[in-house]
Amino acid sequence: MAENTDTHPELPPAARLEALLFVAPGAVTTGQLAAALDATPREVEKSLDELEAAYAARGIRLQRFRGRVQLTTAPEAAPDVERFLGLEATNRLSQAALEALSVIAYQQPVTRPYVDGIRGVNSDSVLKTLLHNGLIEEVGRAEAPGRPILYSVTPEFLQHFGLHSLAELPPLDSDQPALPEENATGESETIELLKT
Repeated sequence: MAENTDTHPELPPAARLEALLFVAPGAVTTGQLAAALDATPREVEKSLDELEAAYAARGIRLQRFRGRVQLTTAPEAAPDVERFLGLEATNRLSQAALEALSVIAYQQPVTRPYVDGIRGVNSDSVLKTLLHNGLIEEVGRAEAPGRPILYSVTPEFLQHFGLHSLAELPPLDSDQPALPEENATGESETIELLKT
């Protein structure tokens, strides 16, 4: 009779998935998780839904963004995490940065001239700061004269504001006047939305 050398019981699929998310260096696709677990993407999605429900009352959350998923801390734990990591003083954004970030979050992908047009001032310095802080990223170039760079928000943006996805951004006020060539909100209202 052969001796069973496997002394560890089989983990449920959600627990196996949780282990992969814990060790992942960043956000991963459902396909990557499915391949690692020898499962289907549908099975992985089911396990992700189970984890999301289980995390609802815990200190971690699942963050989904652009077809990728990762573990993050719960937004409610942000003050404790900031204090523990010594980030209280370094995590604040200027009014100008919040204005630009609001425009990008709601209208992405957008160019710097578009952000400048809404804000009414040059946004070069602000965009450099947001890029440096990892809150926005270059996602391509517009099909326009000069092929200006297009900017979008990043998963770090979601973490910074305690969001799980862009769908959690407060809705835009439909009573606001439309901006040239695109719909967007007034800068001061959008800033207040991001501050909440």
